[in-house]
Amino acid sequence: MDRAGGKSAAVVAVVTEPRFTQRYREYLEKQKLLERQHRVEKMPDGTVALPVLGEALTEQHLRELRNRVAPGSTCVLTQLLNPVPSKKAQACSPAQRLCLEVSRWVEGRGVTWSAQLEADLPRSWQRHGDLLLLSEDCFQAKQWRNLEPKLWETVASALGVQRLAKRGRVSPDGTRTPAVSLLLGDHGWVEHVDNGIRYKFDVTQCMFSFGNITEKLRVASLPCAGEVLVDLYAGIGYFTLPFLVHAGAAFVHACEWNPHAVVALRNNLELNGVADRCQIHFGDNRKLKLSNIADRVNLGLIPSSEEGWPIACQMLRQDAGGILHIHQNVGSFPGKTLQPPGSSEMEKEDWSSPQQMITNQLKNGAASGSRRKMLSAATKPEWQRWAEAAETRIATLLQQVHGKPWKTQILHIQPVKSYAPHVDHIVLDLECRPCPLVG
Repeated sequence: MDRAGGKSAAVVAVVTEPRFTQRYREYLEKQKLLERQHRVEKMPDGTVALPVLGEALTEQHLRELRNRVAPGSTCVLTQLLNPVPSKKAQACSPAQRLCLEVSRWVEGRGVTWSAQLEADLPRSWQRHGDLLLLSEDCFQAKQWRNLEPKLWETVASALGVQRLAKRGRVSPDGTRTPAVSLLLGDHGWVEHVDNGIRYKFDVTQCMFSFGNITEKLRVASLPCAGEVLVDLYAGIGYFTLPFLVHAGAAFVHACEWNPHAVVALRNNLELNGVADRCQIHFGDNRKLKLSNIADRVNLGLIPSSEEGWPIACQMLRQDAGGILHIHQNVGSFPGKTLQPPGSSEMEKEDWSSPQQMITNQLKNGAASGSRRKMLSAATKPEWQRWAEAAETRIATLLQQVHGKPWKTQILHIQPVKSYAPHVDHIVLDLECRPCPLVG
């Protein structure tokens, strides 16, 4: 993993003449004071700087170097503002480098390094420019508490960032507020670029899922020129922006009730030059007063968007209908029956590699009920069964909302990411058209 634009923090070094370098190195190694993650550097005046563990180095060590190890030597401290990583550090994985640097720093503070502490280090994280977002299952041991806040500076330096944050569980408050704590830095605002689209947001207030990139790319490629869309769960603009910037949507009604996400969404619309083609509806979308306007409705909420299905049906144009993009977490537990829509647990992101796109080959004009189609070999039967149940439910809602029969057709099932063991985040593309009047 590269350092993603982050810079190493300054490193303390002991400076002496070249002829004493080897003696100094041997002493520092014996005292476990040599910092091995950065190279020994030659200074402009010809002296040599040996990186050391600054917090562990004492004045007694310096006297030993001057008077006993290399009598007559120059021995001064300096800071290397742009230290060069050693070959060993460059060869390490980020997790290995983190373990090396943190363990040495901890031991330098007089704390015994243990297997428990090593197991408590993070193995994965999200990088947002110069901010690293750690998962909730790391740095939980009580020993870390006494090492804060300097600990976070060491972690940030090891991973090449300036700011650190740590996430907890997503709040079940309906607004999907992430429980994120800022460990290092004075704010949580970051910028992320996907497919040429700029997203700015505060990681302590808004969610961002790297695992949704395949769906954002797919949305960007949909033929939406001239269409009006409703995004019922817009967030910071995950799908609103691809619809506007790349898919060519004429106008998007973006619904969101997290005030922090609304601030970011408004900013992101301006950043990407599409604010004039979007109206933000702040508040509960179930109370939305719009109807009969949409060619498409995006329902990008997991574990289930089922509460939004009635309002989605209300949004579709009565004369021509449209397409619903319905997100859902679907379980595929061996030996268990499929749970009904909306019964999955609250989202816990899993950054597994996105799966390839899967499309059902359905005949044009297929009505609800004629669903026995050829499935892709990779399509899980649980996905298809859930899609058929959702189709039946939507058809009923459409008739209730519009007062006449509609025909529905499963166009596509898109796997987005693995959400948890045996649980997949998928998207159903459902075409919904009013039946022509008979007679």
